[in-house]
Amino acid sequence: MQIQLNRSQLIALILIPLLSATLLFSPAIELLSPKQVYSALLIMSGMVLFATGALPDFVSALLIMVLSMLLAVAPAEVVFSGLTSTACWLIFSGLVIGIAINETGLAQRISNRFTRHLDSSYTKLISGIVFMGVVLAFVMPSSVGRVVLFIPIALAIARSCGFEKGSNGQIGILMAAAFGCHLPTFAILPANIPNMIMIGSAETIHGWTPKFAEYLMLHFPVLGLLKSILIIFIILKLYPDTPKRNSEQSNQPILSKTESRLLLIMVTTLAFWMTDSIHHISTAWIGLAAATILLLPGIGMVSTKSFNEKINISSILVVAGLLSIASLINYSQISTLAGERVLNWLPLSYGHDLINFFSLSLTGMFTGVVATLAGVPATMTPLAGQISELTGFSLEAVLMTQVFGFSTILFTYQSVPLMMAMPIAGIPLHHAAKICLILSLLTVLILLPLDYLWWKLLGWI
Repeated sequence: MQIQLNRSQLIALILIPLLSATLLFSPAIELLSPKQVYSALLIMSGMVLFATGALPDFVSALLIMVLSMLLAVAPAEVVFSGLTSTACWLIFSGLVIGIAINETGLAQRISNRFTRHLDSSYTKLISGIVFMGVVLAFVMPSSVGRVVLFIPIALAIARSCGFEKGSNGQIGILMAAAFGCHLPTFAILPANIPNMIMIGSAETIHGWTPKFAEYLMLHFPVLGLLKSILIIFIILKLYPDTPKRNSEQSNQPILSKTESRLLLIMVTTLAFWMTDSIHHISTAWIGLAAATILLLPGIGMVSTKSFNEKINISSILVVAGLLSIASLINYSQISTLAGERVLNWLPLSYGHDLINFFSLSLTGMFTGVVATLAGVPATMTPLAGQISELTGFSLEAVLMTQVFGFSTILFTYQSVPLMMAMPIAGIPLHHAAKICLILSLLTVLILLPLDYLWWKLLGWI
């Protein structure tokens, strides 16, 4: 029997042995124990499989988890931690909420309000969705909540514009919603978890807390506004299409009782998400409570039939596999080893501002690859004082260089909101992986130099 491989599978078949050989024959291998070597090989293989889409995403996830157990690189509670994580329950909640928003017609109603102003051109449509996601971040600090709320609406917008499932237009709209409500929002102080970890650790370790306006002025023009424009440009190039005007948007009936009840549940859920710093209830459990109410007979809006047909278990397996990779990175202490040696490898020296800025920004970006986004401030913040002495940068400037690092995503597993968005949208993960890689490359080539010039203009370096 002859086995035929597609292009993605051929790329993976080349990359996995090549990267494995590079690690095994590099000096870094001497720093790793046998278990850490197995972990590193599995992690690299998993990254390649998810990035290329060589296998169905859920098969890649199962493969990584199974090999981790067979090779005994970590205990079961680490390998399968994704299945018990809040992220998995947020995915579940998001899927249930998405079904309810769509089946009641509420998503279509909201989308019609937006679409009538945006569907005159595809460029205007994609741009409007990206910037709606950014604006949403100013009123809703949880990126997870933004994804759960915005993706079902984006699906309805795609339908209103005549885009069929799997078409360029539908994928483009969903990518615009997912990336727009997440990546540019790292430039808004309370809008994502890594931002808050940086604030908390900087205050605890160094006694400094950035102000909202100060943070926004430093980061939003380049990492917020210009990055949004780059996202729009990439989506328009990768997924070109033409929307169809919907003539049925003008006359809509008043809200039905079902829509009103769902709207009340959603507003209450949103209020609890926005006030989590007061009541300290996890966004996952708030979402799960909302999903449970929506499933209750006589009260909810999601029938047993809809639940059985539309809840896709493969999406939960994908998230579990990606989180398993992140757990393996932390358990194997690969990120710790990298952090301990990072200062010895960096070309940091007093007076060389350009090299210092680029080195710190790129170090933050690659730290996110081995420690996920939340690991960037956890790894870099304790080193800020020492880096400040080596570079001559102020302590505040060193801390702020982390933002470029954790706002530049090379691989989708680094970001829980992106991992959540794809299964809720029903889009294969390789679409997001492709955009991440292209956007990262353009961010380094275009935005990093512009960011340096902006910092110089403001007098930060």
